[in-house]
Amino acid sequence: MPPDGSSSNGSSRPATDFKARVKYWAPAIAVSLTTFLIVINASLMNVAIPTMVDEFETSVTVIQGAVALYSLVIAALILPAGTLPSRHSRRRVMAVALIVYAGGTLVAAISWSTTILYFGWSFVEGAAAAVLYPLTYTELRVSYDGTDRAKAFGLLAGVSGVGGTLGPIIGGALTTYASWRWGFTIQLVGVGVILLFVQYMSPNPLSETRRTLDKGGTALSIIGATSLVTGFLLSGKYGWFLERRPFAVGGVQFNPFGTSPAIWFLGLGFFAFAAFIQYERRLERAGKSPLVPLHVLTNRPFVSGVITYNIRAIVSAGFFFIFPVYLQAVLGYTAFETGVALLPYSLASILFATVTPTWRTYVSPKTLIQIGIVCLGVGLVLLYEQTGPGQTISSMAIPMTIYGAGVGLILAQISNMTMSAVPTADSAEASGVLNVSSSIGYSLGTAVVGSYFLGQFYGSVVDGVLRAEHVTVSTDRRNELVIALEDAVETATDATQQQFLTQLTPTQRQLLEGIFEAAMFDAQRAALLLLVLFVLLLLVASTFLPRQIPDDDDRPDHAESPQGTPREGSERAAED
Repeated sequence: MPPDGSSSNGSSRPATDFKARVKYWAPAIAVSLTTFLIVINASLMNVAIPTMVDEFETSVTVIQGAVALYSLVIAALILPAGTLPSRHSRRRVMAVALIVYAGGTLVAAISWSTTILYFGWSFVEGAAAAVLYPLTYTELRVSYDGTDRAKAFGLLAGVSGVGGTLGPIIGGALTTYASWRWGFTIQLVGVGVILLFVQYMSPNPLSETRRTLDKGGTALSIIGATSLVTGFLLSGKYGWFLERRPFAVGGVQFNPFGTSPAIWFLGLGFFAFAAFIQYERRLERAGKSPLVPLHVLTNRPFVSGVITYNIRAIVSAGFFFIFPVYLQAVLGYTAFETGVALLPYSLASILFATVTPTWRTYVSPKTLIQIGIVCLGVGLVLLYEQTGPGQTISSMAIPMTIYGAGVGLILAQISNMTMSAVPTADSAEASGVLNVSSSIGYSLGTAVVGSYFLGQFYGSVVDGVLRAEHVTVSTDRRNELVIALEDAVETATDATQQQFLTQLTPTQRQLLEGIFEAAMFDAQRAALLLLVLFVLLLLVASTFLPRQIPDDDDRPDHAESPQGTPREGSERAAED
């Protein structure tokens, strides 16, 4: 029942009393602030990489390794971690995960070596984030009904957008004027604030019968997710199929039959997930508790939502890989100016994510999602058209606003639509599936779009230098030069770059700067066109979505209010 004591009939309405309203919306506030904190955390790390390289006297590769390991830990644990609310108190799971997250943040803030940084940030924070990410969707799914649930998911999307924009600004300011360590330290205050709202979450697990942990399914899911993400991470540097450069571990080279290690990791990942499905099927037939019930994986509206969400993650990851690099490397923006350039996107995404959930009364959620997808495409095409030396923050405002509006329209509906397609009892498992899919999608987007963008850039630089020197080389030699340039840039520091530039004459420096700028413009245009292709794929995937988000009155399971009392009404599986 709602906190005001009135009965619920498919939708719980908060009381008008301020304290009761705060208690009612506390779960949504808690999970939204948690997502904000995690997004800010990742942004802070990315901005602080150059400073960390100098402070720890290491290479960019080592610090980027911490970022890659963080992604790996989340991807590996997110599916089994997502099932914890089915066996334990959601409030306790949330509180413990936040405390562990705070511990990892503190270790990262005081780290005196990269080993300690890896432990605190990549392992401890990554493991905690793997629990917190799926718990956000689970909590919103079971705590709210109807319009309130749509508003809660809209709030989550909007706050996440704010974090993505403020992260580079806050991180840049702290790194420039104080220390990157403060970026981690202030998160401890955020955890304390979130815990004040966590106390109002339900103390009950989703299932009355505590399920046993599916150890075999857990192992297969960890192997599958870790292998896929590793394959995507390695693909850019070592190639997707054939080796671009030797891959060695402990001095032992691994390039069987001249292939890239990426294809082997990807193959292992797909094989592990295929084995996972078969294992879960056998477990369920034997009357045991699988990690993910098969009816979740065969729920057509849910699966269509997961696929759509996954492709959206690919687009988002690709966009946020290339755009900040382009703004800072070519247009010369600082981290703060980059955040300002992204502000129209952020404001539009927040506005449309928080305002449009109630529009489903007049327009079907599926149509709203498709309008959002079209906005993504229009924004990207406009950015493509204006890419060049004359591009400014003001000229990017309209395309960024349109793109942000599209993101807001999609996020306001897709998470709610996908999670509402499953019964409440399966919310934790469904959230785990959705989040591991999203994690893999982000890795794939970064790998595909990022490697294509960098490949175009380095290739254009080599071609430009060869043309300037009137030199013609074979394709194999050109590829060798591209790889050599990649390696040189990867290991370069500000000091080595300045040393190299001082050895050039003013004419040579001007020529090289022109080649680099032209190459970056070419790479940006090529990457934007690739993103447009993914948007078209996203539009095709959206045609399989159900037209409406099912109401809780349509299903035979019982939801639960934020205070833990069963709601009246019933739900049935969503059907188009």
